[in-house]
Amino acid sequence: MYDVYQIKKDFPVLSALVEGKPVAYLDSAASAQKPYCVLEAMNHIYKTAYANPHRGTYYFADAITTAYEQARETVCQFLNARNSKEIVFTRNATESINLVAATWARQNIGKGDEILISEAEHHANLVPWQQICSQQGAKLVVFPVSDNGEYIPEEFATRLNDKTKLVAVTAMSNVLGTVFPIKEITSAAHIAGAKVLIDACQYAVHCPLDVQDIDCDFAAFSGHKTYGPTGIGVLYGKSEILENMPPYQFGGDMVDNVTFEHTTFADIPARFEAGTPASVQAVGMARGLKYILDLGFDNILQHEKELIKYATSRLLEVPQLKIIGTAQNKGGVFSFAVGNIHPQDLAFVLNKENVAIRIGHHCAQPIVNRMGYQSLARASLGLYTTKEDIDALINALLKAENFFRER
Repeated sequence: MYDVYQIKKDFPVLSALVEGKPVAYLDSAASAQKPYCVLEAMNHIYKTAYANPHRGTYYFADAITTAYEQARETVCQFLNARNSKEIVFTRNATESINLVAATWARQNIGKGDEILISEAEHHANLVPWQQICSQQGAKLVVFPVSDNGEYIPEEFATRLNDKTKLVAVTAMSNVLGTVFPIKEITSAAHIAGAKVLIDACQYAVHCPLDVQDIDCDFAAFSGHKTYGPTGIGVLYGKSEILENMPPYQFGGDMVDNVTFEHTTFADIPARFEAGTPASVQAVGMARGLKYILDLGFDNILQHEKELIKYATSRLLEVPQLKIIGTAQNKGGVFSFAVGNIHPQDLAFVLNKENVAIRIGHHCAQPIVNRMGYQSLARASLGLYTTKEDIDALINALLKAENFFRER
């Protein structure tokens, strides 16, 4: 049975009091909190087996190398990749996408080619492709979403053609919450001869991501959104593609043989992991992924489905509030505006009520602007979010409305 109140106790920061009162943490889309098991797994490595993986022959080095590669196996299982060589550890999803842009894209995208993205992309899945197109003489093509944030198949289909070399699309919008049909998109892209990169940052924490079933060529997500630490991310890539990509950075542990005249490079994935890796962070991320799998995606999805329905109905009780992004297939991300109250002012009042939300353009400025705003407030759900957290948000929003109405 999914007991969210018991689960919440697994996250120490969620029991912390600020000025004697609990905090309703509703910013998991930006960064999720960490359970005890993640903190303990990382602490255990630091206390008992810290060293540099792949470098030494003593006990600590062997122990951290084993733990680091076991973390890679855990990610492989989490994504259902064919083998762990398809898993590259990076600093975050942003670096994962930039890695593909700096290597595969520079090799394979040239003048007259096109890269197709959605209107709802995070800057991390927009700016790298914009820069590649500028440098390589290619064209960035954007397919729009509807006014309520719905994916429109026809808009995607009319922009996909034989010039399209890459489709780079989010699986779930961090502003609208829209869940994109990534398997359908991947199939259509492959028929057109294009490769596909999935930005799975929001999706991977809420829904199972089976890269073999989707058949995507690349996928990226970050550890800090999947209840793990910051400083670690994942790039999944099909092995036959990764094997033909040049290194992204150069240095230790990504080489095979080095002379002053010539260098040969290691096999995948080591070729893309130059320097001392974030080994302890990889262990922490893997423990976070195991925590998700132990709870079970079916249970998480059922909990979040009920919570999304509850949050939607309660948000509509706030008289001047407008939800931005109401697609039928939507995750637990609620961007909203409340009358003429500036989001900064709104967040100030909510913070006084110990309600933590995000404000701004959410690193997705084009879609926020397209929806008619410069800045939006956003509340987002995690597997530990309760109805009481939603109630705290609504009560704080009503107080904010009354406060600014009286001024």
